[in-house]
Amino acid sequence: MLSICSDNPKFVVTIVRRNVKGGTYYYLEHSIRRRGMVTKKSKYLGRAIPKNIDTIKKQFVYEINKEKWFEAFDKIKLNYARELKIVPKTAFEKSLREFSVRFTYDTQRIEGSTLSLRETAQLLEDGISPNGKPISDIREAEAHQRVFLEMLRYEKDLSLGLILYWHKELFEATKPDIARQIRKHGVRIAGSKFIPPSPVELQRLIREFFSWYNGSKKSKTHPVELAALVHLKFVTIHPFTDGNGRVSRLMMNFVLNKQGYPMLNIEYASRLGYYNALERSQLQDNGNPFCQWFFRNYLKETKNYL
Repeated sequence: MLSICSDNPKFVVTIVRRNVKGGTYYYLEHSIRRRGMVTKKSKYLGRAIPKNIDTIKKQFVYEINKEKWFEAFDKIKLNYARELKIVPKTAFEKSLREFSVRFTYDTQRIEGSTLSLRETAQLLEDGISPNGKPISDIREAEAHQRVFLEMLRYEKDLSLGLILYWHKELFEATKPDIARQIRKHGVRIAGSKFIPPSPVELQRLIREFFSWYNGSKKSKTHPVELAALVHLKFVTIHPFTDGNGRVSRLMMNFVLNKQGYPMLNIEYASRLGYYNALERSQLQDNGNPFCQWFFRNYLKETKNYL
């Protein structure tokens, strides 16, 4: 399973050895560039590298992320909650439906849908089906919005049963042979060097995913980091023949919404950076490339709450 958000070429945590007056001392170091200035964060390890160095590294990374990202995210959550208290119910419901249209358009477009944003809005808001477009694109857009809005009302937590139900609802009208089915064959991702796990590994990986997810909640992984890693880990397992990205993005927003944070729409226009961040994390078996991309985009999309 992919590691937590830790070091990569753009986020390097190094062990530094210093010799002072004949003594050897070890530190963890990370350089941060902010407003054109480079500062260093360091943590003293002792006169020998501790045996639990991986645990210390993870905590060091968490402290850096907390200062760089998490404090801003928590402020966003606080201001979002304040807004919800004063916004009329009808206005809030309207904003959710508007988000559902954009989220449906972008997530479907990323997966190859031919519907434009205007066509998606006319379909989902006014019931007007676009002419000359594949019926599968139309039905899958309708199904996606329906599942998303239903997801917002779901009171329990993520489970395999819930995810299989979402997959069935997304595809039973267009691809009934794969709907709700864990794949039993190998797959490739077009344009990616990453090869998803073989089908014989899937049941074990899915069990490990939910064990990790439940453990991460207990260990109080920051909700925005948890949302990023839920998306990354599940799409990396790639348990379905089709729809892994759509389900993973639903799971991502389920976590954010459940924890009281604004949801994120990954835009079709941002797909190249999105693909590259996913692939780097998958090939390196390291969650940080995707997490750092996710954090930047989440902050950009929710900065009005700062």
